[in-house]
Amino acid sequence: MNSIPAHEIERSGISAIDEALRDGPVHIIKNNHPSYVVLSEAAYAELLESAQDAASAGLRASLNDLEAGRTRRYENADDLMKALDADAS
Repeated sequence: MNSIPAHEIERSGISAIDEALRDGPVHIIKNNHPSYVVLSEAAYAELLESAQDAASAGLRASLNDLEAGRTRRYENADDLMKALDADAS
């Protein structure tokens, strides 16, 4: 991923970002740390679409589990948390 220091944006303006975006997303470095990421509109739309696709796939998998009887019911949230803790061990 490209990176440019914040002071370069102050000096050159938006053209510094436009130039860096030609090679993909850009990290903006502030105080020697990546502080922001700038994406093109197309890359942002692709990211949103991927997130939506992943959420839909997760929902489909959950519905398949429900239909196949691969689910458990719990009386309350505490019981659920105990089961999750036991599964993690």
